[in-house]
Amino acid sequence: MIRTLVVDDQILIRAGLVALLRAAPGIDVVGEAEDGDGAVEVAARTRPDVILMDIRMPGLDGTAATERILAQAMDPLPRVLILTTFDLDEYVYAALRAGASGFLLKDTGPERLIEAVSAVAQGDMLFAPSVTRRLIESYVNRADAVPDTPAGLDVLTAREREVLRLAAKGLSNTEIAGRLHIGEATVKTHLNRTMTKLDLDSRAQAVVVAYETGLVVPGTP
Repeated sequence: MIRTLVVDDQILIRAGLVALLRAAPGIDVVGEAEDGDGAVEVAARTRPDVILMDIRMPGLDGTAATERILAQAMDPLPRVLILTTFDLDEYVYAALRAGASGFLLKDTGPERLIEAVSAVAQGDMLFAPSVTRRLIESYVNRADAVPDTPAGLDVLTAREREVLRLAAKGLSNTEIAGRLHIGEATVKTHLNRTMTKLDLDSRAQAVVVAYETGLVVPGTP
């Protein structure tokens, strides 16, 4: 069971999230809080695996609460998934600096949200597609060159390139499997082989390579 803490200052939104997660198999809601100070206290007491954290709250905001929780927590550290109405770069970067594992908008569908909780619980980083595109575009448009970047993707099979392209677009493994009509385990196999062939350490690096090699062009749908 994924032990989950829900933090949001709006009681209706918080109650809706709690009800949604409690109805999902494999997820156990161990606590809820209405502000950052409450989140720090409840997190210390319940030791959740994943924290759904609102970012704008009175008093201690979600970014500061995330930083404090992670600084005080014992291993294994909880994974913090920021959930907010505001798709603004300053929130994204602040959340990343604080140690958040993901950033989703509150208009995210229920299935996507549950998948996100499971993904970050397993150690993945996850961002809303719009956020992913902006982060990558910002990265690849830097003035300084990125060293040791693979020159091309010729070593990949057609299927591996397609899986990489969809991952770079921000699709989850489940969504990629559905789009390509293959199993989720097969998607993971393709991504693992891709990272091995390109000598990469993470999915995030693979996504960057997809943009830098032109497999995905920034700004295109």
